[in-house]
Amino acid sequence: MKRRIVPPLRALAPRLASLLGLACALASPLAAAAGDLPPPEAVARALDNSPLLQAAGHRIDAEQANKERLEAGEHEWALQMGTQRRRTLAPGEARYSEWNAGLARAFRLPGKAALDSELGDKGVEIARMTHEDQRHESSRLLLQSWFGWLRAREGVGLWQAQVDILQRQAQAVARRRQLGDAARIESMQADAAAAAAGAQLVQAEARAAASAEDLRRLFPELPLPERIALSQPQAPAGTEQSWIDAIVASSHELAAARLEAERARLSTRRTRQEELPDPTLGVHVGHERGGEERILGLTLSVPLPGAARRAGSAAAGAEAAASSAREAAVLRRVSADAARLYLGANASRSGWQRSEAAAAQLTQAAELTARAYQLGEGTLAEVLAARRLAFEAQLAARQLQLDALEQGYRLELDAHRLWDIDAPANASAAMQN
Repeated sequence: MKRRIVPPLRALAPRLASLLGLACALASPLAAAAGDLPPPEAVARALDNSPLLQAAGHRIDAEQANKERLEAGEHEWALQMGTQRRRTLAPGEARYSEWNAGLARAFRLPGKAALDSELGDKGVEIARMTHEDQRHESSRLLLQSWFGWLRAREGVGLWQAQVDILQRQAQAVARRRQLGDAARIESMQADAAAAAAGAQLVQAEARAAASAEDLRRLFPELPLPERIALSQPQAPAGTEQSWIDAIVASSHELAAARLEAERARLSTRRTRQEELPDPTLGVHVGHERGGEERILGLTLSVPLPGAARRAGSAAAGAEAAASSAREAAVLRRVSADAARLYLGANASRSGWQRSEAAAAQLTQAAELTARAYQLGEGTLAEVLAARRLAFEAQLAARQLQLDALEQGYRLELDAHRLWDIDAPANASAAMQN
């Protein structure tokens, strides 16, 4: 008898590590997403070509120009020119041509230009963050539209399978009737059930066509494959708080709200500085009495501040407080949405598992009922009722599976773990810098 040689554990360690890594990759939602999500490169093209995202990109250009305007300041040189004719009556009449010209400009007091530059920078940062947020919103719309199409498409497949089953049932009943083993009413019931399922199939195909057309219109760069392998929904890895922290940390909307609050505070400081008005300095020259008198002078004018400037400062302070309150509200809402997504992903997966088990049992019961009918036990009505219950359970299980998948992917998307949606925006910002 030959002894079986068992390799040492140390020799098997590399192979076991490789198999373990492969198993983890297959279990990872991101690895499994390739079967039921569009290709990442197609997603990137679709998002880049989104008109809303392009509009947000142009907004960055507008804020860049606004920054240059703020840095240059609103004060400009003013040219003043005038001409007149002088006539003297005594002691003798004389006529003179006279003219005058001047330049004047207001100058920002120290500190105002620096704040204006900071306000311009904040505007550009907000526009860039809004661009990233719009990319995120577009990716949410893409995911929602994709799964809307998947639901309609899977519905067509299930209804087609149900139609095929009921048609075979109707054919079997027809053969039994020819042999005198089935009543006419049973044949009518079988045909009616097949016809009703066919009508539902037509409606499902119409819904699938409409969903596909919507997806093509919204994101024409996305391919719609003929075959899609649905993944098994996975439980979110990590605690609820870890997901909330990740989503809050990567929220573009919250970052934009914070930048808005910072800009409002800067605007308050800038408005308060306007309570001390900018002076206007001018120089003028004149030519009077036909050149007998030549004038060169300087002018200085300073507006006297009034209640309007003080009211403007108060309004800016109130707006800064409102921006801070809006930032706090966005933080609460983003945290609540993150918690809801996490709980929804877990609940959807649990519901799908139970629905899948119920569908399997009802399908088995339907097969047993049909088998019993073939052996002469039970009635066709019982068979059709069992098949209807099994199909409804299968349809519900498939929809719950898609719900669980969408909830899980949405959770990863909001945590920026699904698609690299920030890379194009960051690249654009780097180019503009």
